[in-house]
Amino acid sequence: MSEITIKSPKHCAQYKQCFKIERNYKKFSLALSIFITAILLLSLAIWVILRPAKPQFSIQQVDIYQLSLSGSRINSSIQVTLLSKNPNQKVAIYYDDFQVYATYKGQQITSYTSLPPLYQDHEESNLLTAPLVGNEVPVAPSLGYEMGRDQTVGRLVLNLRVSGRLRWKVATWVTGHYGFDVKCISVMAFEPSMPSAPLTSNQGAQCSTTVLN
Repeated sequence: MSEITIKSPKHCAQYKQCFKIERNYKKFSLALSIFITAILLLSLAIWVILRPAKPQFSIQQVDIYQLSLSGSRINSSIQVTLLSKNPNQKVAIYYDDFQVYATYKGQQITSYTSLPPLYQDHEESNLLTAPLVGNEVPVAPSLGYEMGRDQTVGRLVLNLRVSGRLRWKVATWVTGHYGFDVKCISVMAFEPSMPSAPLTSNQGAQCSTTVLN
């Protein structure tokens, strides 16, 4: 049987080693806690003072090259141009993830299109163009009736969605990731039969943007 040696408080006090190590460890922990707390308070103070405004999006143009329904499946080819603006004077934005897609009557009709990451400086604006394609996308059978009614009325309402993740940049400090969700509505004329030329909508309407924690 091996001998088990346990250092008792008396043993530590005798050599003053354990107490010295424990004292140094407490000092280090306290200093580290104070440093981290100071950094967090400084970051919070900067954040509260600047209060970054959420990015702004608006539709510049929507072109529908194809929108055909066969049974319960839809084929679509759409090109969207959006204007993205950073309204902040002292806060820049990193967009690390962009996903764009289209919905019609509450149903997704295109696949997700990814856009490259983007850095947007103070009060900078950028045009974003995304080709949206849907091949044999399954939809509810009722969509055929809805589409026929819209053709009769002569108006098509297309919903565009943008989602992704962003980071705020204040001087050299960059925050963690925040999710964002953008909802846009494009209204255009819808003929009884799709013409050979694409349906085009030129708009400057603002989209609604939500930033998620």
